Amino acid sequence: MTVALTESTVLSNGVKMPWFGLGVWKVKDDGEAENTVKAAIDLGYRSIDTAAAYQNESGVGAGIQSSGVAREDLFVTTKIWNANQGYESTLAAFEESLSKLQMDYVDLLLIHWPVKDKYKDTWRAMEQIYRDGKARAIGVSNFQIHHLQDLIASSEIVPMVNQVEYHPLLTQQELHAFSKANNIQLMAWSPLMQGNLDESVLAEIGAKYGKSPAQIVLRWDLQNEVVTIPKTTNVARLKENGDIFDFELTQDEVSRIHSLNQNKRFGPDPDNFNF
Repeated sequence: MTVALTESTVLSNGVKMPWFGLGVWKVKDDGEAENTVKAAIDLGYRSIDTAAAYQNESGVGAGIQSSGVAREDLFVTTKIWNANQGYESTLAAFEESLSKLQMDYVDLLLIHWPVKDKYKDTWRAMEQIYRDGKARAIGVSNFQIHHLQDLIASSEIVPMVNQVEYHPLLTQQELHAFSKANNIQLMAWSPLMQGNLDESVLAEIGAKYGKSPAQIVLRWDLQNEVVTIPKTTNVARLKENGDIFDFELTQDEVSRIHSLNQNKRFGPDPDNFNF
């Protein structure tokens, strides 16, 4: 299992990014984040996804420090929060993130949401951070096709990653195709639909392979070439989530899971948010 957990995609700039990692949204910074990150790394996880808005960067940094695994063997993602967008404020917010993480660089820095009239200045700051070597890759989160087109038209660097809500009820196929055409790696948040896994197709396919519905969805992500970062603080679930490398869905099964799509969001709409 450990070998497979380190399997990577290669981003447009040549940086390797693990296909599979741990998301820490809503994981508390009271020891929970530190313990969860350390447990995940002990199990073979090498990618950790946090954000300033999660208010647990300190715990993530502590978990990494206590893991005993060399920093260069890990892939750490964080994000610029909406209130900090803009050129100078992005630079300042990023330095604060580095301080909390106890790091001098991150592997991936993302714009958390496409804040109108702000994300281009934020991106210019991130291009500078990238040129300075403080982020090995830069990208965006929750960007629709029109946001990406707008950003690319006025930027020197095309985002390397777009992290979006992606799961069987929201397959984002047009966005996925656009991303592939522009060498942007799609990455899934809430891949497990915030626990709403009660779909007979998932149970039926899971029974065939001796896997849970969650494992079927995570395997489907990987076969669709989407990086995935399921969140859990439960060590048994951490192990289960990562145990998806010993089977392969058929093309028919992948298509059946695709057909569950309802364009249903469990999180906010990137075209209509007010935070």
